[in-house]
Amino acid sequence: MDLRWTLALAASGLVMACATNETPAEKVEDSTVTSPQEEIKRMPEPDAESAALPAPDTVKQYPAALFHQTTSYNLGASNGFIFSHDDGDLLASTDRTGIFNAVTLNAAGNVTPLTESDDDAVYAQSFFPQDDRVIVTSDTGGNEIYHVYVREADGTLTDLTPGEEVRARFLGWRDDGEVFYVQTNERDPETNDLYAYSADDYSREMIFENDSKEIADISPDGRWLALTKERTNADSNIYIVDFVAGDHKPQLITEHMGDIAYGVYDFTADSERLIYATNEFGEFNQAWTYGLISGERSPLIEADWDVSYVFDSPAGRYLVSAINADATTELTIKDNQTGETVELKNIPDGEVGQVRFNRDESSIAFGVNTDTSPFNLYTADLETGQATRLTNALPAKIDEEDLVSAEIVRYESFDGVKIPSVFYKPKQASADTPVPALVWVHGGPGGQSTRGYSATIQHLVNHGYAVLAANNRGSSGYGKTFFHMDDQDHGGKDLQDIVEARTYLEGVEGIDPDRIGIIGGSYGGFMTAAAMTFEPEVFDVGIDIFGVTNWVRTLESIPPWWGAFRDALYDEMGDPATDKERLRSISPLFHAENIEKPLLVIQGANDPRVLQVESDELVEAARVNGATVEYIVFPDEGHGFQKRENRITASEAYVDFLDTYLKGEAPEATGGIQEASAE
Repeated sequence: MDLRWTLALAASGLVMACATNETPAEKVEDSTVTSPQEEIKRMPEPDAESAALPAPDTVKQYPAALFHQTTSYNLGASNGFIFSHDDGDLLASTDRTGIFNAVTLNAAGNVTPLTESDDDAVYAQSFFPQDDRVIVTSDTGGNEIYHVYVREADGTLTDLTPGEEVRARFLGWRDDGEVFYVQTNERDPETNDLYAYSADDYSREMIFENDSKEIADISPDGRWLALTKERTNADSNIYIVDFVAGDHKPQLITEHMGDIAYGVYDFTADSERLIYATNEFGEFNQAWTYGLISGERSPLIEADWDVSYVFDSPAGRYLVSAINADATTELTIKDNQTGETVELKNIPDGEVGQVRFNRDESSIAFGVNTDTSPFNLYTADLETGQATRLTNALPAKIDEEDLVSAEIVRYESFDGVKIPSVFYKPKQASADTPVPALVWVHGGPGGQSTRGYSATIQHLVNHGYAVLAANNRGSSGYGKTFFHMDDQDHGGKDLQDIVEARTYLEGVEGIDPDRIGIIGGSYGGFMTAAAMTFEPEVFDVGIDIFGVTNWVRTLESIPPWWGAFRDALYDEMGDPATDKERLRSISPLFHAENIEKPLLVIQGANDPRVLQVESDELVEAARVNGATVEYIVFPDEGHGFQKRENRITASEAYVDFLDTYLKGEAPEATGGIQEASAE
């Protein structure tokens, strides 16, 4: 997915990051989904022998509950105040109670709850600049209709964006701390207008009435607004609104010929330049700056991979940037005064993210994620780089030595295209004790499987299932050519890439070539169902997690808040009004009679993206034709899992299903729908 998709869709959530990062993405720099494609020459492809790992004497197995009883933390939004007004506390969201709620952490890592929801996840956004009030967001049952609330000093919540169908997003603060910004679709369900709210009494003023563009960012001084507009899935523009001069109408600043994707990273701290992304000069997104008065353009960051994100510290002393280097995020913090790079000390070797600055920019909060340990929060002194760990996300009952680090591998597809993948191999796998394997397909279209801790994957691997997370053609992160290889060919060559993943796995020492399944969520769920219907002999089992089964209905039922980039999505997938027959031909629902192998289907009843009827009809059609299908519906979830209890139930279901149908003898199929309990 190229960057203009990343930036537009990270907030909308079109891409379900069903890869290695299972916590909700809170802004672009923390998303697992990144940009274009490459010719994939960066790393040598290991042969089958080099992929093998020695088997230890023993590997302790753990239940799903332990893997998911990790305590996830997300710092508040990068465009908010994450340190309290006295720099004493940090603002974060955590699922320590089983569902995300807003909390504060002090310097010792002690947690104080701010919200105590049992039903709907609550995500912390920002402290108020001068007091202890907090901005949070929450939806209902995973329906993605997010409202913006103020958590008052006495603990009560004030809904700033009431309305059953009103969807809103917090956008940040003006640099004087007197005004904060919220976008809502209350006037028009298909677009978002921008409101300025008074920090004192929450009175508000609409400062920009939108049409069909996406609100990207507003400058710290409140003068400039950046907007993006998708023309096709390969071409986009940036517009600027000047609230001081001119007629407040969007002005195009990226006039160009041909297909070029532009996206917005950030405004500089002095509100003089816009930092933006462009793939004009090669396969990957580079970071450039645009002078808001002068119109001058200058390169800022160029790399052999996509620049994932760039932002200034609030006062402008530091520049934070990250590169998506072969499914691993590499972060840099540059001191603009000295030109030196800040070296963070006393942290594990992993991905650093969610960098947040305190008020005087003397220290930062951030998190570190590794393959074998979930995202943990740290603080660090910027003068020395010395870091202090605040959280322990991995349960003490899990020995980290029993978990598996991933490796990046590449295999050749049917036409010679190299497919980059993230490979997890159980420690108990060997030539003498080969293990079953799964091909994991990420969400999207256009997502990317990346490295990092996944409770679901580690649980599968710990129970003896190798996992190959394949980044088929059309995936983000490997150059724009690779990204566009599957345009209007979904379920075609990209599916063959997944089919060839089995061939690759069959040649890896320690993998049982006769026991290989497929699993995926969202778009990956579609690919799973497509494999089971169009290539019914290839995989021995399939697990479809809220996957699209009828593209005509899915594209026709796009939620209204996707309206701003619906045309770009149609350009990639096809327009149901004019391309119905092709979309029907690639939809697994209409070919369910081909399903021969056991299939597990997982669905959220409140899913606004893939409606429950998609899964209902596939299950019914497959069962009518005698297929073995297990079906679990979560009545209190949407497109993904917000509740720990449900994540545990799903993970247990995966392993139970695989133990039965991939490792053992399949019993008679059970009928009906299993409804997961909701507390």
